[in-house]
Amino acid sequence: MLKQQKIFFDFLRFCIGSVKEIPDSLKDADWKELYAIAKKQALIGVLFHGIKQLPKELSPDAGLLMQWMGMAQKIRQQNIRLFLDSAKVCKKFKQVGFRNCILKGQGNALLYPAPYMRTPGDIDIYLDGGRNRVMQYINKVCPNQVMRYHHVDFPVMKTAIEVHFTPSYMFFPVHNRRMQKWFKEVMDLQCSNVVTLPDGYGEITVPTTSFNVIYILSHLYRHVFTEGIGLRQLIDYYFILVKSEERRVKNLTALQRELKYLGLWKFTKAVMYVLHETLGLPEENMIAPIDVNEGRFLLAEIMQGGNFGQYDTRLGSKENEGKLHRYFRMNLRNLRFVKHYPTEALSEPLFRTWFALWKKIHRIR
Repeated sequence: MLKQQKIFFDFLRFCIGSVKEIPDSLKDADWKELYAIAKKQALIGVLFHGIKQLPKELSPDAGLLMQWMGMAQKIRQQNIRLFLDSAKVCKKFKQVGFRNCILKGQGNALLYPAPYMRTPGDIDIYLDGGRNRVMQYINKVCPNQVMRYHHVDFPVMKTAIEVHFTPSYMFFPVHNRRMQKWFKEVMDLQCSNVVTLPDGYGEITVPTTSFNVIYILSHLYRHVFTEGIGLRQLIDYYFILVKSEERRVKNLTALQRELKYLGLWKFTKAVMYVLHETLGLPEENMIAPIDVNEGRFLLAEIMQGGNFGQYDTRLGSKENEGKLHRYFRMNLRNLRFVKHYPTEALSEPLFRTWFALWKKIHRIR
């Protein structure tokens, strides 16, 4: 592992509270390089949370510190807006008859040592009621939105909103059928779990930690085959496992059987390696044994691509690419994963083609 990358991980463990002592390696830190890694992985706010706890002699120089502070303040403001908007969206959908819950996002932010340190994205909200009922409402309020398999855009405010009919999906049909069946069995409970937001920003409904142990893992897995995942998403999952009562209230063997049944087992073992190696996840919080080889491969992909694979240019730039270029880029990209996850990697282009045809047949945009 490169020296500065190792120092980055040492400090990252301190920032998230995985270790309590300031790492000795920090005296050799190249803060510009650490800032570049943090930016690539969308972890500016997370590292600044740790920087605030450092003595002056170990901190970045004044110029970089001010730049970092400015970025962290922007992230804080973004989180405040996302908290307010999430509460507003939850309340509005409930008023029009949709039980709902916020997926990922601000629910995950509440698990962090400070709720404003996580870089936020958009609002993903699950609505109970099924695809047809949800689409009827969306088409009435915002006509002609492009429908994906699991969600549709809902542009009614500055913050981007994705309305979900189902939380996630798998590309391999057998595993996807099992996953959709599991969602139908458990989603009712997720729409009842109300939490209070910090500093009086209201309330939102979020999934239980027990649900997120499987759901967030499936979300990570799917993104491996689309654009990629970064450390920001892995830190979310780290906190889910640390806060989870799964190993105490649920038979670990039963959870592992569920992960195998849903086709997530091999990926879970790779994730355990990454969480242990980079974030210091304790063994007592692991839900599967470590797979070193698969874990190293996954970690290399994470460090290469950055947040949601935005920095991965191995197959050309993604800027202003057309649909055809994207189609072939994704197909070529997934060839890398055939050796590691053959069922999902080979199913992804078939799934994409099937869904495009299904939409055309049903005249859906």
